[in-house]
Amino acid sequence: QVQLVEPGGGLVQAGGSLRLSCAASGRSFSSYAMGWFRQAPGKEREFVTAMTWSGGSTRYADSVKGRFTISRDNAKNTVYLQMNSLKPEDTAVYYCAAGPVGRYYYGLGYLNPASYDYWGQGTQVTVSS
Repeated sequence: QVQLVEPGGGLVQAGGSLRLSCAASGRSFSSYAMGWFRQAPGKEREFVTAMTWSGGSTRYADSVKGRFTISRDNAKNTVYLQMNSLKPEDTAVYYCAAGPVGRYYYGLGYLNPASYDYWGQGTQVTVSS
């Protein structure tokens, strides 16, 4: 059974940093892409960043480019989201997701939540001003 487990959310002041992790288990993810999405109250789920498990490709939303970094640790089967220079508008529930790498590369598939088959439970990130 595939599981994506995300500890690591929390409360941070504007300008601060936070690192989220996503521990993946239950299958090989070598042919998968991993993504991070977020959803603020009253808003739709939005793309934050994604990468192929091989590390050959990464994508970022314009709103986080230069501030957030996605990475993975193959030995731990874990994907990370390092968030720096946080802003109050980054406040949301953050979700880790996994989907076949083919959908990642098909058009703008990496942006689309429907391209991902597996989702974590979500973790709250709150940035105070």
